[in-house]
Parts: sequence; structure tokens; C-alpha cells
Amino acid sequence: MTGHIYRDVILEQNVRLFRGTMGAEFLFMDDNAHPHRANIADECLQSEDITRMNWPAYSPDLNPIEHVRDMLGR
Repeated sequence: MTGHIYRDVILEQNVRLFRGTMGAEFLFMDDNAHPHRANIADECLQSEDITRMNWPAYSPDLNPIEHVRDMLGR
């Protein structure tokens, strides 16, 4: 997926419409994947006045499945 596809398919066709039904307190959450952080995606969200939730960089400590795998490995 590219930033253009993400903007055209996900942001413009889904997120923008969903935000319209949710109102002003809508908070959008995505992860730090490259298409999600592309400049074109940022510009689209800013132009639609959509607030993005802060999301930490990937960390195995924050992923519960990593703890399960660690326990199974022991």
C-alpha cells in the first residue's frame, strides 16, 4: 500500500465519512506504518480537520502477544 492508496481508499472513502457521523470529538487512531505517516496522508487529515491519536513507536514491550510468546518459550 502506498500513501496515495491509503488516502484515496481509507481516508477519503471511509474515515472522512465516519468522522462526519461522529462529530467534532472524533479521534482517529492508526499506527506508524509508512503509508499512514506519508505527507499526503497528513495533509488529507489536516485539510479535513481530523485529529490523530498519538501512537508510540513500535515496541515489543507494548505488544501483549510478545509476553505470551516469551512465556511459551520458557
